[in-house]
Amino acid sequence: MYDIKGFLETSFIDWPGKICSVFFLPHCNFRCLYCHNHSLVLSPEKLPTFPWGALLNRLLSLQNWIDGICFTGGEPTLYPDLRPLILEVKRLGFGVKLDTNGSHPQLLASLIEKREVDFVSMDVKAPWDPVRYSRITNSSIDLDLLWRSVEILKKGEVEYEFRTTVVPGLHSIDDIRQIGRQLRAGPRWVLQNFNPENPMDRSLRDTRPYDPEQLREIEREIQGMV
Repeated sequence: MYDIKGFLETSFIDWPGKICSVFFLPHCNFRCLYCHNHSLVLSPEKLPTFPWGALLNRLLSLQNWIDGICFTGGEPTLYPDLRPLILEVKRLGFGVKLDTNGSHPQLLASLIEKREVDFVSMDVKAPWDPVRYSRITNSSIDLDLLWRSVEILKKGEVEYEFRTTVVPGLHSIDDIRQIGRQLRAGPRWVLQNFNPENPMDRSLRDTRPYDPEQLREIEREIQGMV
């Protein structure tokens, strides 16, 4: 019924302050060099589809344990049945978190207006420069669309956060600070450290991530830029 390519039963980290299950949806319009879900992006047809009936039964058994469902990918806003799937989850009484790259602001605005999502995490890949953004995403980028999504979220009509995965060699410390100055999102902007285990660009496997404590210090500094 639904083309769900991955299922994580319990996560304590995907939704701040909540316990959630995670649905992984196929396809993406970006090709981020550091992406670790690239099988969902490049060849989702090779992945098994989780039967909706079995997932539904499992969700029913988790009703007194989890707070909601996180839809991630890939890029969930590309998924044609996203709204029906969200409504199915809502009908069961679960909250909904959406992970997105921000490239479909019209759909994002509609989901928020209709109160079909309860929390949105938008990934900000690079400073707001088309060359830099295209380099990291390995894609043609319309920054106006992405900025519209930023503005939609900053209206505060839904709980949200901005996230940036930082990769040495792709993001300098100055780049990170620049993103923070441009977003001016305070504590709603968080940094994620790069995981070199299985990136789309295999040459990044030898890249050593930033020191976690250094990253936290930068995060605290930039979160003060409001």
